[in-house]
Amino acid sequence: MLPEDSSGTILPFTVIPCGGLIRPDTAYTQELLQLDPLADHCRMTFLIATCAFPFDVARSLELALFRTYAVPRISALLRSTGELTERTRKRYDDTDLLLSEIIEHGYDSPRGKAAIANINGQHARYPIRNEDYLYVLSTFVYEPIRWIDRYGYRPLRGRERLAWFYFWRAVGERMHIQDIPMDYGEFERFNIAYESARFRFAQSNRDVARRTSDLLLGFYLPRAFFALGRPAIHALLDAPLLSALGIPSQPTWRTWTLTQALRLRGRVAAALPLHQRPVLRTRLRRPSYPTGYAVDELGPR
Repeated sequence: MLPEDSSGTILPFTVIPCGGLIRPDTAYTQELLQLDPLADHCRMTFLIATCAFPFDVARSLELALFRTYAVPRISALLRSTGELTERTRKRYDDTDLLLSEIIEHGYDSPRGKAAIANINGQHARYPIRNEDYLYVLSTFVYEPIRWIDRYGYRPLRGRERLAWFYFWRAVGERMHIQDIPMDYGEFERFNIAYESARFRFAQSNRDVARRTSDLLLGFYLPRAFFALGRPAIHALLDAPLLSALGIPSQPTWRTWTLTQALRLRGRVAAALPLHQRPVLRTRLRRPSYPTGYAVDELGPR
């Protein structure tokens, strides 16, 4: 939670997860350059996700979901629970809120610890292989970095990439994931090799991907226009991923057009003042939780 004054008003520019002040405009970048990737990775991750690149991080993690669906044993498990096919919006809100609690408050804060305990409790119900845990964790690391490199108003610097890696590695350790690489490049090589070996088409891949794409389109379009909007999502997915999801290859012009539009958005963002307050996804209105939520109540009952 952000601190409040005696009237209940949120105090501007102040954040709790790793201390310090948020300043407008280029101050986010200036502060990031002054921090140490290992010692200050909690603070740096907070700044990247909520101040410097909130749009990019949110969109990249949404698309990262599709990569996990391209692995049949993961998609089959997700479909079997019914959470993604029958309660898609609630599953999305639960996942988004749990990850946001960890990012916004820090993994060793009371709320961060509660979020990780919740995740561990849910996962303990299912026989999930360690390499699948490792892969999903790797998507949290590399998909935001790749998205920002392609579409952000500037690419992440080396120290920012390392901080992001160290943060999610620490989260993975607290999730009891084994054999997490200590090296940034080694973990990325694992990510690429896993996809090459495990991406295969299955009907369960298609089923959960279709439900998720409809959910994401519902944020922007009425249902009657989903068929028109779906190709835009597909145009952001690479050829091996499309094949594993059973989606036809997209025309080059469509991919090019969408890529240029997102890059233009990045250039426009570079010319505008950045958010003067952090964009906290835990503060967004959620139809799944109209009256609010407790961290330990997130997820299937």
